[in-house]
Amino acid sequence: QVQLVESGGGLVQGGGSLRLSCAGSGRTFSRLTMGWFRQAPGKEREFVASIRWSAGDTVEANSVKGRFTISRDMSKNTVYLQMNSVKPEDTAVYYCAATPLRVAVHRSQYDIWGQGTQVTVSS
Repeated sequence: QVQLVESGGGLVQGGGSLRLSCAGSGRTFSRLTMGWFRQAPGKEREFVASIRWSAGDTVEANSVKGRFTISRDMSKNTVYLQMNSVKPEDTAVYYCAATPLRVAVHRSQYDIWGQGTQVTVSS
């Protein structure tokens, strides 16, 4: 069973950058798609980005396209979310998740989740 642990969250000023990490353990990611989601207070958990571990194919939500980049380091079994030009509306708890599906953009398609890391963007 895969276990996921997020890190890297914190307080950042609007326009700044932050990099989130998701370290995995328990099994290889080779047949998985890794995703980042976020949930702001009072809102549903929404898709941010995903990466197919083996091929490296990525998908980003329109709201973050051009600002956020998902990547992975196979040697470290770690997925990253580089967040640039952040905005106050990016404030949320960010979650890492895994699914065996090749393409997945909805939270119901993911069955393994990390505990989340808080990102707060000040204006």
